[in-house]
Amino acid sequence: MPTRSVQHPNVAVYDHPLIQHKLTILREKSTRHEQFRTLLNQISGLMAYEVSRRLAVREKPVETPVAHTMGTELAEPTTIVPILRAGLAMMDGLLALFPEARVAHIGIYRDEKTAKPVTYYAKMPVDIARGPAIVVDPMLATGGSAIHAVELLREKGVRDIQLVCLVAAPEGIRAMHAAHPDVMIHVASIDERLNERFYIVPGLGDAGDRIFGTQ
Repeated sequence: MPTRSVQHPNVAVYDHPLIQHKLTILREKSTRHEQFRTLLNQISGLMAYEVSRRLAVREKPVETPVAHTMGTELAEPTTIVPILRAGLAMMDGLLALFPEARVAHIGIYRDEKTAKPVTYYAKMPVDIARGPAIVVDPMLATGGSAIHAVELLREKGVRDIQLVCLVAAPEGIRAMHAAHPDVMIHVASIDERLNERFYIVPGLGDAGDRIFGTQ
């Protein structure tokens, strides 16, 4: 079970020993991109078990080889929403747990003049508002991209939204809480701070570059 942050009540911290072990390897600058991708998906899958605990269910009649009984099925379609590009590396870990989930994609960049997030790509199921959405991005730094992604989902009528990250800066957590206090944030670590370049300290470096080997 994750623990709730005392300072940030909207954050669940996944302090499981196996997750923390894998996160430590991720942080190491010598970790190569292929291992980085693998570990990121593994951690996402380990977190997915608890993230999915909140999903609504309903009863379903089922016939076993022996008798009729009542079982349980997910009541609503779940949509996983990776923020491009780094969020793609977390998608398979979540889909491995519940492959019936749909996938939406949101691409966001920050305008250098205005410093505001700009959507360059958004593809979602037409009925995405029917069920919950799980937004995934390895890092929550300033919170700008994640906040913008949640706003796009709100515009589509989605009401049940969770955010899954590996590491988060306190600045990003506070920004998300101020903008969307009902969004639960799931993280493997709350790190110290942002530096002058808005990188998370100690963080992971540039997660996108490390995932795809472009650094």
